[in-house]
Amino acid sequence: MSASNDAVARSGTALDEEQVREYLKNNSDFLQRHPDLLDFLHVSHASGSAVSLVEKQVSVLRERNMEMRHRLNALTANARDNDKLYEHTRKLVLKLLEASDLDQLCHSFLQGMREDFAVEYASIILFGDPDDSGGSTRYETPEKLKLEVGGLLKGRKPLCGALRGEELAFLFPNASGAGAPGSGSAAVMPLGATDKRGLIAVGSADANRYHAGMGTLFLLYLGEVIVRLLDRLPATADND
Repeated sequence: MSASNDAVARSGTALDEEQVREYLKNNSDFLQRHPDLLDFLHVSHASGSAVSLVEKQVSVLRERNMEMRHRLNALTANARDNDKLYEHTRKLVLKLLEASDLDQLCHSFLQGMREDFAVEYASIILFGDPDDSGGSTRYETPEKLKLEVGGLLKGRKPLCGALRGEELAFLFPNASGAGAPGSGSAAVMPLGATDKRGLIAVGSADANRYHAGMGTLFLLYLGEVIVRLLDRLPATADND
């Protein structure tokens, strides 16, 4: 018993609720030592009826159990999603490593985004002469990219968020006419940390699909792989 409770006992003064509360906090095993009291303690139930403390404890434990199940289900679902994301990323990286030229590299990226990751729009744009664009390879001058989507190229990490209609149409020409003007969102990853080489992007007509709070680790990883392959691959395969 605490000193304050000793004093109250000696003085014969009746305990108030706060003193009882403090005593029970300081003697958490009190009901274990006096289990017969559980039958006399009742708390109000949500239905309005009174239930014993034992019943209330069982109800609380049941609710906590349900909450833990929900959490476990959420963790399991996240683990499955992460496993699927890892497998798709691994498959795409292997395809990128097998590319014999830049056009095949770009084709593998766009195909993987569309078929494995099921993204609505995908794009890879490299710095260069637009007249050299062909097949799956698209070139744009640094000045053009800065003019059209300069704000999306800042930093070294993917930038996610809603896009203006002009930005969406520039990044994804096949998105023209899809959805209302100005609607859309994307995750844009600059290729190169200091010496920018272009960009990769995935997008959607849904303005809320890509947002600042979402994870972009896999896109960052793919960007780093592509940057390392750019200097190793010719623009087209040598057929000689």
